[in-house]
Amino acid sequence: MPRQIIFHGEYFLDFYKGLDAKVKTKIQYVLEVIKQVERVPVKFLAP
Repeated sequence: MPRQIIFHGEYFLDFYKGLDAKVKTKIQYVLEVIKQVERVPVKFLAP
C-alpha cells in the first residue's frame, strides 16, 4: 500500500517553487520512492 506524504502548511511548497528543475526532479524521485517502497533505504532518509 502506498504511503501518503503530508506537508505541513505551505512551507515545503514555498521552498520547492524556488528550486531549479533538476533539483525538483531529484526531490520528486525521492518522494516517489518513499511512497512506493515498503522498506525505504537509509540513503534516502539520511541527512
